Amino acid sequence: MRIRKLNREEIPTALDLAWQVFLEFEAPDYTEEGVHEFYGSIHSKSYVQALCFYGAFQNQHLVGVLATRNEGKHIALFFVDKRYQRQGIGRQLFETAKEDFMTVNASPYAVEIYRKLGFSTTDTEHTLNGLRFTPMVYR
Repeated sequence: MRIRKLNREEIPTALDLAWQVFLEFEAPDYTEEGVHEFYGSIHSKSYVQALCFYGAFQNQHLVGVLATRNEGKHIALFFVDKRYQRQGIGRQLFETAKEDFMTVNASPYAVEIYRKLGFSTTDTEHTLNGLRFTPMVYR
């Protein structure tokens, strides 16, 4: 497994991976409004340009992606291909990108995953534009 920052040409592939994993694992927890909101965000040029992307590669195939914003202090996207989950790839991505202090708005599906990475909740679940999330912090 190789983890590295992605170059701009690789970002569309990373966003496709994020969308496919989102549809399978997260969209079932969201309203139609939330699904459209997520789709809109990953197709917003200004949103995507503000992110720093890391990718996990098995051979030359992108199997995981983690994107941060706010100078690496906030996780904006974090997805691993279904066939490669539960193999430590997410942890490797996180270890590569992590800072001493990070925040995330964890989807219902991902709250336990973030807890295993050392995050703790800072508030109860919220819903904004159809997206459900729990604010979490890593120190």
